[in-house]
Amino acid sequence: MIEHGLSGTVRLGRSGTGSSDYREPKWPSNPQKTAPDFALNLANKESFGFLLTESRLWTDGVAPPSRPAETRVGDDPSLTHVTLVWREGKREDWLKFGKPVAERIVSRSERIESYATGQVFALVRWASNDYGTIWSTLDIVRAVGTDESCTQITQVDPGGELLLSVRGWPKVNLVFRLIDAIEATGIDPCEVAPDHWRHVHNRMAGREAPRDYSPSRHRAWLQRKALLS
Repeated sequence: MIEHGLSGTVRLGRSGTGSSDYREPKWPSNPQKTAPDFALNLANKESFGFLLTESRLWTDGVAPPSRPAETRVGDDPSLTHVTLVWREGKREDWLKFGKPVAERIVSRSERIESYATGQVFALVRWASNDYGTIWSTLDIVRAVGTDESCTQITQVDPGGELLLSVRGWPKVNLVFRLIDAIEATGIDPCEVAPDHWRHVHNRMAGREAPRDYSPSRHRAWLQRKALLS
């Protein structure tokens, strides 16, 4: 059984991820259609020619929840703050993976998690109304420093480097399975090479199957990161 905390978010499991057994919130009989995926910012060798942009090409149609200054976690301007809202059956946000450095409970239905520069997290959002699902999204984001440009992302303050973004439960569920497969090899998804998430996004945008993330590739990434640090 999945248990929820004060904010209603799923308890953290291995590698700080939400439970792999999470199922889509009460799927309606006639969910609304979702728009196709779009290509992301920062080109890489695995993008296969998809045009990439620094700005979001879609909006959720709902403004992010207002948040007074006193609800910010800490005074460090380099932190990235993620607002999570949970209203069961109406609006449910949670982190598929992520290791926040700080957290603040705002109310029984809202909390704020904070991430340091360079940390990667996966934000899942779902909402519905009387007519069915409004949206179902998954964004994988890298927290950026104060001197870096960033993409505006709903509920992420001030924004971040958007590595992967999908809409619609079938695509969200597919990325869930890819994350679970990575965890099954003993790799923390928080430590996966950012280029892999860009690769997954662009392969899905092109209706192609992404490559697996192997332990050997992960070791190569860790060695490269160590050399660059």
